[in-house]
Amino acid sequence: MRLFESIIDANHRAVAGDANAGLHPDEFADALPVVALTCIDPRLNAFFPNALALPAEEFIWLRNAGNIITDKLSSTMRSLALACAVKGGREIAIIGHSDCQVAKTPMTLLLDKLVALGVERSRLPDNLAEFFGTFSSERQNVIKACDFARNSPLIGLKIPVHGLMIDTETGKLDWVVNGYETLQTLAQPTMPKMDFAALGSLGAFKDFDMGEMKFPEMKIGEAALPGNPLKSGIAPVLNLSPIPPPPIVKPPPPLRPAKVPLPPPIRPRGFQ
Repeated sequence: MRLFESIIDANHRAVAGDANAGLHPDEFADALPVVALTCIDPRLNAFFPNALALPAEEFIWLRNAGNIITDKLSSTMRSLALACAVKGGREIAIIGHSDCQVAKTPMTLLLDKLVALGVERSRLPDNLAEFFGTFSSERQNVIKACDFARNSPLIGLKIPVHGLMIDTETGKLDWVVNGYETLQTLAQPTMPKMDFAALGSLGAFKDFDMGEMKFPEMKIGEAALPGNPLKSGIAPVLNLSPIPPPPIVKPPPPLRPAKVPLPPPIRPRGFQ
């Protein structure tokens, strides 16, 4: 399995009570570190990077309100691009969460809260929904963010962009966008369509006659060099004895470091 397939598998086993669920990060060295964009909700502090079974040094954590991306060239996209180009991020995960307060706050209530903080309405953009990127569906917000990131000119086609959701009560992760499948679809070559009408208009072979072709009248063997056994009539003696293959030397098995365990599901304060 690939990195995030293994992460989700281990996460589901840990949530189900498997105390041995976890990863061997050395097995996924080519896919690390991971760049993750999540919400600013403080409840997420206890989950990452534990829910991914990754050591902290392999986890580049970006956060904004609602894990929102508003454009292919937004400031968030700039940070994602630099996290990959400068910090070496190999895969991107945009992770939404259940019970997101950004999704539950209507625009009228948001405006009232801003005014209560002393923010004048006249100083705000006309289209507040577009400016703040508010949403009503956490999953749709993750899908939209992944679409912006995947189609951004700042993110190369070598970087998978995944979309996930995490349950803030259990820590369970679920797929929303499988970045491996999306990347594979984009990488499939498309065959150019042949213009049969244009071929028909050429007419280059319309009057071709096989009988008009001229072949050289040289006989077999006339082009042989002097001393060539084929010309002298002496058949060459071929050494057909097989050449033994080189011996196969098996390298010693690598030492396997300890698995990074997933902690048991972390319950938020007050959860029964």
